[in-house]
Amino acid sequence: MRATRNSLTVLLFAFTSILPIIRANIGEFDEVWLRRAAEAWNRTLESYEPEPERIVSHLNMNVHRTLKEIGAVGSNSTRRQLAKGYNGPCVATNPIDRCWRCDPNWANNRFRLADCVLGFGHKTTGGKNGRIYVVTDPSDNDILNPKPGTLRHAVIQKEPLWIIFEKSMVITLSQELIMQGDKTIDARGASVYIAYGAGITIQYVRNVIIHGLRIHDIVKKNGGMIRDSIDHFGFRTPSDGDGISIFGAQDVWIDHAMLFGASDSYPGDKKMQITVAFNHFGKRMVQRMPRCRWGYIHVVNNDYTHWKMYAIGGSSKPTIISQGNRYIADHPFAKQVTRREKTPESEWRKWTWVSEGDLFLRGAYFIPSGDQSWHKKHPELYDKTQAAPAIHVADITKFAGALGCKVGQKC
Repeated sequence: MRATRNSLTVLLFAFTSILPIIRANIGEFDEVWLRRAAEAWNRTLESYEPEPERIVSHLNMNVHRTLKEIGAVGSNSTRRQLAKGYNGPCVATNPIDRCWRCDPNWANNRFRLADCVLGFGHKTTGGKNGRIYVVTDPSDNDILNPKPGTLRHAVIQKEPLWIIFEKSMVITLSQELIMQGDKTIDARGASVYIAYGAGITIQYVRNVIIHGLRIHDIVKKNGGMIRDSIDHFGFRTPSDGDGISIFGAQDVWIDHAMLFGASDSYPGDKKMQITVAFNHFGKRMVQRMPRCRWGYIHVVNNDYTHWKMYAIGGSSKPTIISQGNRYIADHPFAKQVTRREKTPESEWRKWTWVSEGDLFLRGAYFIPSGDQSWHKKHPELYDKTQAAPAIHVADITKFAGALGCKVGQKC
């Protein structure tokens, strides 16, 4: 994900995924990495949901309940009324926010966030019930022996940790930040930027939450010897310049968009399951919202107001279900929402790409393919609950983006 300051308008998405057992920036695949890769594959088999429609339906039901509670009106307008400068009472407009945001004591009950996950990442708990680790130092000067109090020192610990920040800060990573599992990075209550350096890597671990970080201007780094846990370090090849890279991870909940599936040549990604929900993809966005290889991707109740190439792309026959999204083709030469890559039409016409209840404005259009009646053929799996109507998307995503939470106040 190459995110700019103005593109950080996404709120949340949750997923359980498996990415290929490939080198993925690992310069030396030693015994530690081999063991981690094998353990990750076994966890993927345990995490895989064989009946994904049940997860889809549960998410949609919660969206409907929230809209009913807030009395959303809906609009076909192409203009957005964002929460920037909003000074009224706390209003949570999607079911995940509604779970925690309007509690003035949220800072004393940070673990509550882990109870709010929906979609394919619903099993994710992050560092819940672990220690609170407070980041006090924005520096990143020692990659092999990170200084206590830094973000790098926090994420390499093996125990569950809920990581928060003493104050607002800009963290410029000298090399990719490799996380251990059972961690929550919770930036609520501070303005925390990961910027002008390397990005974050979540590789062969499980159970990670990243919430409220602002990530922009990430650059490629040359790699080298980097510590990835308190008892292991190894040689890494150059990083790719993405904000957050995920390889072979399970039960991850994160609030930015990225490329899903790391290789067209690895069919193991068929077990990847992702929910992309309640996001606003706005100015300066070009493509990959998301870009999918293999897997099952549910794209629900997002607001797409800008793209310069395409909004949703894919290769290697992913299943993509688009429900209740609003697509506004702002660019005069980019009206198509979808793009299939590296595949002739005779093949991609067999892929299941479905649009249900989406709203298309300013000439936007979605090219469907494959089985358009997937839910009708599986009534025992699908409870026929639909995504919220697309006219409500502006309301649902009104507060999308990193929130300006203040301790002691409703967020």
